[in-house]
Amino acid sequence: MDKEKMLFARGEYNKAYEQYFIGKSYLNILSKEQVFVANVTFEPACRNNWHIHNADEGGGQILICTHGEGWYQEWGQPARSLTVGDVVNIPAV
Repeated sequence: MDKEKMLFARGEYNKAYEQYFIGKSYLNILSKEQVFVANVTFEPACRNNWHIHNADEGGGQILICTHGEGWYQEWGQPARSLTVGDVVNIPAV
């Protein structure tokens, strides 16, 4: 992690979801009211395994890059570079 101040605290080691990651991630739950909001911090070279977010109602996911840089890829699409300020709207499945 670089020495620049992050917008949100890193949070605790993401033990509950470690099976979905190659490398370490950290989870800081910001809100459980109305809309679930969490800050997930990835160590360098950490990868998130392919997955979907099923939802019977509502759902979906919004990714907001708040610090550093990374990549996002939807199945069958080219990878997309993410930098601070980028927003990805992912519809519910």
